[in-house]
Amino acid sequence: MSEPIRFLGPEPVARRVAQRVSRRHLLAGMGVLGLGALTGCTASTDRMASSPAPDGTVENKLNLYTWGDYDDPDLLNDFKDSEDLVLQVDAFGSNEEMIAKLAAARGTSGYDIVVPTGLMIPQMVEHNLLQPLDRERIPNFSHVDPEFAGQYFDPDNTYSICKAWGTTGFVYDTEVITRPMESWSDFIEAAQNEADGRTALLEDPWEVCSIALASQGVSLNTTDDGELAECRRIVVELAPHIRAYLGNAATGMAQGTVSLLQAFNGDARQGMLEAGEGHSWRFVFPTPSANLWMDNWCVATGAPHPDAAHAFINYMLTPESAIANVDYIGYPVGTRGLEDQARQAELEDLGLIFPDQEVLDRLEASEYNEAQQTRVEILGAAQARSGA
Repeated sequence: MSEPIRFLGPEPVARRVAQRVSRRHLLAGMGVLGLGALTGCTASTDRMASSPAPDGTVENKLNLYTWGDYDDPDLLNDFKDSEDLVLQVDAFGSNEEMIAKLAAARGTSGYDIVVPTGLMIPQMVEHNLLQPLDRERIPNFSHVDPEFAGQYFDPDNTYSICKAWGTTGFVYDTEVITRPMESWSDFIEAAQNEADGRTALLEDPWEVCSIALASQGVSLNTTDDGELAECRRIVVELAPHIRAYLGNAATGMAQGTVSLLQAFNGDARQGMLEAGEGHSWRFVFPTPSANLWMDNWCVATGAPHPDAAHAFINYMLTPESAIANVDYIGYPVGTRGLEDQARQAELEDLGLIFPDQEVLDRLEASEYNEAQQTRVEILGAAQARSGA
């Protein structure tokens, strides 16, 4: 039997079929996940060390630290077999969790590849948590769409390459909320009326605050004290109407206990696919604005298997890997011609994977700024009032 892919976390759980783990939230208890006959190992929380690689080959281990269930297991298995290595995948539930672990290790975490959201990359570089990429070992970077290269957080792609991108909106049950829903103001009104006690928000301070800030028509990245004070008022007043703060809209949709959910577009798509034909859910790319986020392939400082890390990133950027991953995770991965590939492959709900240009034009990329702690405090106050 070939060496397994090892999925590690705090407690074991079964592989989820009807409920995917969100890219931003690790549902409680991510553990050793079996991939059929590939597993059957006793997992250790120690990162795996590698034997030295002969010239011209990659090391025989690779340690990946990423969001839960964020890559097609078939792709991981194919790479593992093609390079004859042991692949270990650990999952984190937030950027903050990932950064804290890397910072505490001071270059000895044992991780090779990490997958931070773009707004976190400048501070990670400043604190020496990422090492520069060797682009000569990633020739498939040529497949990256220029629209998703050279971002403000890494203008020359020195440290990062787009892994996936998406946006945030909301999904609602049209049998419960029968009127048209288009804006964040509509969301707030419905949460206080038709969906009172049946509304879920994301468990993310920037995203929750963006509902209130967008409804005011101000920048989602504002640092203005007055605008943030009004944001706090709106969010805390909304709190008694909120049933739960979730990481995955698909989970809430499947449970049937909520009718209105703030959601990442890919998670909403997954929930609709799982609901099957004739479902009553509708996803909205809300006005006037919402988040445009990007997660990124990066190599951690002190990576023990840098050759394997670069080979893996290069493999994931091939057109074949890209379309397979889009089908699995429901998010574009930043390579050129991807929408045409998806259309030819007849992937379902393409409109949720690829927002129209009119939607993209009004999105605002999230930024890490001095008001982040204020946003954290606003979410904490809302959750306390909700009893969540």
